[in-house]
Amino acid sequence: MNSHDAHEPPKHTATDPNGENKKLNKSQQLKQVFKEYGAVGVSFHVGISLVSLGIFYLAVSSGVDMTAVLLKLGFSESSLQSRMAAGTSTFVLAYAVHKLFAPVRISITVVSVPFVVRYCRKIGFFKPPASNP
Repeated sequence: MNSHDAHEPPKHTATDPNGENKKLNKSQQLKQVFKEYGAVGVSFHVGISLVSLGIFYLAVSSGVDMTAVLLKLGFSESSLQSRMAAGTSTFVLAYAVHKLFAPVRISITVVSVPFVVRYCRKIGFFKPPASNP
């Protein structure tokens, strides 16, 4: 566990060499959570990813028309055609849909992990953060 204070959510900006703050993209935010919260962040994200893949596999194997669902959710037809070629296996189709939802999973991880760590510290499951000198 890092010395990050879990009472503050992770900062989603970085300072570039010119001293200006830049908003981090989803991938950078996820890396920051992994850096600050270590195994808890990685475990949470892997867990949510496995659940996501399982849900999409269940949906595809149950015959849900994922193309229609994704079009209704606002995905462009061109992005869907490139990922979901006709005749692909159930797993490949479920994985493609799973990948389309990566930004959602990353956002859930970035928002949730600080709260999970804070709660675990509160109930004594994790040690409190080390104080900064």
